[in-house]
Amino acid sequence: MIKKLDKNLDRRRRQLRVRSKISGTSTCPRLNVYRSTGHIYAQIIDDVNGVTLVSASTQVKELTEKLTNKNKIEQAFVVGEQLAKLAKKAKINKVVFDRAGYIYTGRVKSLAEGARKSGLEF
Repeated sequence: MIKKLDKNLDRRRRQLRVRSKISGTSTCPRLNVYRSTGHIYAQIIDDVNGVTLVSASTQVKELTEKLTNKNKIEQAFVVGEQLAKLAKKAKINKVVFDRAGYIYTGRVKSLAEGARKSGLEF
């Protein structure tokens, strides 16, 4: 009998394993990425205080004009740039990248490159 692979369960296991090792502080918060089938979400989190400092996604109204007529990878790059701009306003320069168990390719990589291009260090 062939078992059906559950990719999301495997991802959750990777996520929990990584989250036990990395944590965001107020000086170096954690950049978390969530990727759904239609959208991508990113937030910068201070785990010590349990607070989301900055967030951006493809569903933010300010980005709707920039995201029209772009594919998902290009949209992720724009979200990364927007997140870095918001982080600079909040005086956040350095973060720890948490890809939440996703493989570093495609939209996750594009978001990271967009954030790096706009001056966020990780």
